[in-house]
Amino acid sequence: MRAETRHQLKQDAFSRATMEAAERTAHWSVEHKNTLIIAGIVVVIVLGIGVGGWYYQSQQNDKASLELTLAVRTLDTPLRPPGAPPQAEMPTFASAKERAEAASKQLQAILEKYPHTHTADTARYLLGVASVTEGNNSAAEQDFKQVISSGGRELASMAKLALADLYSDTNRANDAIALYQQLIDKPSSTVGKVTAQLQLAALYQSNNRPLDAKRLYEQIKKDNPSSEASQLATQKLAELK
Repeated sequence: MRAETRHQLKQDAFSRATMEAAERTAHWSVEHKNTLIIAGIVVVIVLGIGVGGWYYQSQQNDKASLELTLAVRTLDTPLRPPGAPPQAEMPTFASAKERAEAASKQLQAILEKYPHTHTADTARYLLGVASVTEGNNSAAEQDFKQVISSGGRELASMAKLALADLYSDTNRANDAIALYQQLIDKPSSTVGKVTAQLQLAALYQSNNRPLDAKRLYEQIKKDNPSSEASQLATQKLAELK
């Protein structure tokens, strides 16, 4: 799989996944409103000011989620054709880098204003994605590593995949292989086993390790018969002959 194609597919998946994460965070307190009100009546008597602290944190997370939604929309803003002038009625960007820079400012603002919210973890992950597009690989690596260490399991899996792909694209094959293998051994709902296997097999193939690539593609076919992954593995096996 070519690096630029893989990057575009990842960015589309990132946007969908992070938008869902933002919406889940924003609506959590609404969905549990009645339960929280009842529990709050008891807690306020026992803890007093503690409820005020919880309420403040919930409000902060809601605000952060709204700002995250705007940042995700920025990342999804269309690019205009080369040489085409901007149009006031339809926001566009001249390049992917320009779009990433605009989103980075929004995401950085979330981290500065709401550093202790759950939404901040998602913002940091997206900041790493934007940094890759900007060509700032060292900043992206730091952001992904921080999400891996402090984010929830599902988001950490996405950060591992993004970091592994970054290593793969910057000639750090051994580091990438280690992360892909971790994802294969412990898949999640955001990064399935077959996704990591395909990425690792492609890395083996591009690094002149055809036997390792063949072994993985054959395993994918065996474990996922009659699937798109199996079809892709079949195509890749044909390339190895």
